[in-house]
Amino acid sequence: MPLVIENFRQVGLPQVGDRIVVGDDGMITEGTLETAQIVDCGGSYLSPGWCDAHVHVWYGGTDFSVRPSEVGRAAGVTSMLDTGSAGEASFHGFREYVIEPAEETIKVLLNIGSIGLVACNRVPELIDWRFIDEERAIATVEANRDLMRGIKVRASGVIVGSWGITPAKIAKRVAEICDLPLMVHIGEPPPLLDEIFDILTPGDIVTHCYNGKKAGSIRDTEALFERAKELADAGVLMDVGHGAASFDFEVARASIAEGLKPFSISTDVHEHNINGSVVDMATTMSKLLAVGLSFEEAVEASTNQPRSLLGLKTPGVPGSRADFTIFDLCETEIEVRDSKGAALRIGEVFEPRQTVLGCDVQDARRRLT
Repeated sequence: MPLVIENFRQVGLPQVGDRIVVGDDGMITEGTLETAQIVDCGGSYLSPGWCDAHVHVWYGGTDFSVRPSEVGRAAGVTSMLDTGSAGEASFHGFREYVIEPAEETIKVLLNIGSIGLVACNRVPELIDWRFIDEERAIATVEANRDLMRGIKVRASGVIVGSWGITPAKIAKRVAEICDLPLMVHIGEPPPLLDEIFDILTPGDIVTHCYNGKKAGSIRDTEALFERAKELADAGVLMDVGHGAASFDFEVARASIAEGLKPFSISTDVHEHNINGSVVDMATTMSKLLAVGLSFEEAVEASTNQPRSLLGLKTPGVPGSRADFTIFDLCETEIEVRDSKGAALRIGEVFEPRQTVLGCDVQDARRRLT
């Protein structure tokens, strides 16, 4: 049924006036409708649909992924980027059994490791050269261009061991061949961050940018932090990727205060942290607000900026598909934790109310109460 969305405060959208009309094809249109469902936002904010640029939703294909429905529209998220859950060996199943049936838009970064995260960290996907098949990876990208948004490599010691920087270099070469960006997971060495930074070019993505791991953090030295800022200024994208072990309040607070702000706020949500430090997108957004981002910056880093990684346009103009999150910013007193267990009491929290995709409207809420 066609929709008329009204009584909202717009943020992150082009000037759309005081009402948005959605035709029965789910596309935004001009003019009026004789019959339509009225979506009264009650004075809440209306933004482009929230986009989580780091999730793991290959449910059943890995031992730690969650269902997209758990972290998608029910949590205010209409689009997401799965970052390396699947390698070339299992991507066909991920597409058929998870991506295609999902209501949410799901795009993918292909893991350079052929087995992906089938048994995450218990069986690392980059043990040695036998775990990468460049030709099959490239063929998988070419056969699934509609979903592929880049290549993912987990470049930290617990994954690559003595192999060091080599898997990241191979991943970068495959990304170059496919004309796609590379996302690098950073953490404990090897390799060192200096080595990783040396191979990055504009458009590439550093995830876990605010981790607090010694010898694996952008704030290990002043020179390293300045290098990170130079890369960001040159177009390398900094992604939060909260995760179970990769977000530190103090690293984030100090980095934001000194000018290194995230391109994308993301959760790195999976089975091991959804009931732990991460919880959901709204909670992660609220943490970044608490450590120094403005309201507008937090919304932009959760909507338009990460949506561009997925190839999604800003909705709102006639001819675009309706894709919105309706939410409030509520005063509250709740305690949240970073990946190291440090507690922070916050006074404001993002509260998703509904999502709109095409002509479909669904209720949403945050999981942390």
